[in-house]
Amino acid sequence: MEIICSIDKQFSDQIAALLKPPPRHEVQKYFEELLATRQCRRLKVKPTAYHGKGVYAETDFKESDLVLKDQILAGAQHSSNKVDCLVCSYCFCFIGSIELQIGRKLYLEQLGVSPSSESHMQKDCYNSGSSVGEDDSDVEDQQVSGECASSPSKDKIPLPKDVVESLFNGEMQLPYSEKFPLPPIFSCPGGCKENYYCSKSCSEADWESFHSLLCTGEGSKSLSTKALLKFMEHANDTNDIFLLAAKVISFTILRHRKLKESRHEGKGKQVISESRDFSLLLEAWKPVSMGYKRRWWDCIALPGDVDGSGQASFRMQIKELAFTVIFLVCIIQSLQLLKAAIFDEECKPLLSLEMYGHIIGMFELNNLDLVVESPVEDYFLYIDDLPLPGKEEAEQTTKPILDALGDDYSICCQGTAFFPLQSCMNHSCRPNAKAFKREEDRDGQATIIALQPIAKGEEITISYIDEDLPFEERQALLADYGFRCRCSKCLEEA
Repeated sequence: MEIICSIDKQFSDQIAALLKPPPRHEVQKYFEELLATRQCRRLKVKPTAYHGKGVYAETDFKESDLVLKDQILAGAQHSSNKVDCLVCSYCFCFIGSIELQIGRKLYLEQLGVSPSSESHMQKDCYNSGSSVGEDDSDVEDQQVSGECASSPSKDKIPLPKDVVESLFNGEMQLPYSEKFPLPPIFSCPGGCKENYYCSKSCSEADWESFHSLLCTGEGSKSLSTKALLKFMEHANDTNDIFLLAAKVISFTILRHRKLKESRHEGKGKQVISESRDFSLLLEAWKPVSMGYKRRWWDCIALPGDVDGSGQASFRMQIKELAFTVIFLVCIIQSLQLLKAAIFDEECKPLLSLEMYGHIIGMFELNNLDLVVESPVEDYFLYIDDLPLPGKEEAEQTTKPILDALGDDYSICCQGTAFFPLQSCMNHSCRPNAKAFKREEDRDGQATIIALQPIAKGEEITISYIDEDLPFEERQALLADYGFRCRCSKCLEEA
């Protein structure tokens, strides 16, 4: 019994150590190194009076200046978006060709596959009730989640099947499409039909950082691809934020293994106590430890349709309890499936319910929309701007295709991601910067632009919410982030 209690205490102590905010000097050192590697000398991350840490200008910025381009630590395309957009699974740029992007979408629609308009989580957990490259032949077999059969929209005029197939197979070239070249397609190194890439470097980087444990192909390093498929199916049926949590855990496990191999190089056989050195897991976890975390079920927003008095207040308490139970059931089911797929004894604390809840909560509190504009929209806009008679000639081919796509022709890549530097930017209802994609920003990186002149030494702030809402509504929304706003605008309106 004493041994069991000792093991349990050691396990809980390890979880607490992983969730403990890193010391200020470690935070500053980490971000100094990160900024240096990204050649971003115009910013500095340092402690703030109220919010732990913030991002400060090391030089003056003018209005509309680029403040930051931040690379993704972990991100994923929404499952429901995969029908509309074929993108690199690592950098999220569009791949293949204009013809393939259009042909693939129409081909899948003809098969009865369409993106779901809302997350299944709303149904299941809230209410409980060819310019292609080395390998494009398997693209049609890609596992596209969020599938449901639906008839074409009324404003769409279907193309003949042979035209769709010729677009999809690269047998048909659209006029002027050569002006919109896309990177070739590279398949997953493990042989799955889920992930595709814009280059060998992206495929290798994703494999080494995340995907080797999450691949469902024959080359997967997971314990069970069957369990992994069940985990993905559960995530697609409930909430695809679980897929992001899995990427964070996979990232940490793989970093831990690399650190362990590096430490053991040239040392021969190691004793068990050394090979299970917990400090290695702490080091592997460090990039993720920098993100602010709360348990998901403590920070998820609930519907505000009940007032706070009398019987209504009591019913609201019951509703909150029901929501909490439903969320916990979803999380536990997801975690059990993920454990069966990628469990690593030396990284056991990562796959505890407490850690899983905090990782998901980190995305809830720190995530930024991952948006990449579609080159298909650019292509049709180009055709529309052509001078006559070239426009009329081109539209003989492109108009039937545009009619088949309907309003969906301009859908961009959409997802969720965690950006380490952007996540350090604090909120203000009177922000001096914002996330904004410029014309040249064609990948998944976060782009922060100055809204006004920012002086050297000034904190760079963004808005987490719609800053034009009334004071009380803003404060209520920000309560989900765990703080009460004290910005100049709120102090004036309080």
